[in-house]
Order: sequence, then C-alpha cells, then structure tokens
Amino acid sequence: MKLSGKLIKGTTTLMEKTYEVDDAEGTYQERLEKCFVELCSLLSIEVPMWLSKNTREYVRFRRTSFNADQFFSPVVFERFEIRLE
Repeated sequence: MKLSGKLIKGTTTLMEKTYEVDDAEGTYQERLEKCFVELCSLLSIEVPMWLSKNTREYVRFRRTSFNADQFFSPVVFERFEIRLE
C-alpha cells in the first residue's frame, strides 16, 4: 500500500510526501492507519480528526482531504490531502 499526502494553501502545494508499507502486514485498515500516521509524521503535522465524510470520500475516490478545522492545533496550510496510489 502506498499513500501520498500533500499540504495545500490556496493553489500552491507546500509539501508532498509518500509512504509505503508492505501489503503482507496486517489487515487493510491496519496498513491504512500505519501509512496515515507515518505520512503525518513525515510531513511534521499532527494526525487530524478522521470524519465520516473522509471515509465516504476515501471509499469512493481512494482520496480524501482534511481542512484546517479538523486539526486541534493551528496549521499554516488550508488543506491536507491524501491519495492511495
């Protein structure tokens, strides 16, 4: 499983990283969670709140985005977007 993430402000991508985990390690949900947490760590951001809208978007489009209000601390970007590759 390979997950990529972008920090976006307006129309500008501030930072982009990718994290990959072996498909033989655990269930799909465990691999997704590991990739998600590690991707946040690579981007030096806290893990945002995952809402039901994120689940719907991820299942349907294999991507979802998190707004600044889904983070507990103030952030310098407007949107954090993840995508399954």
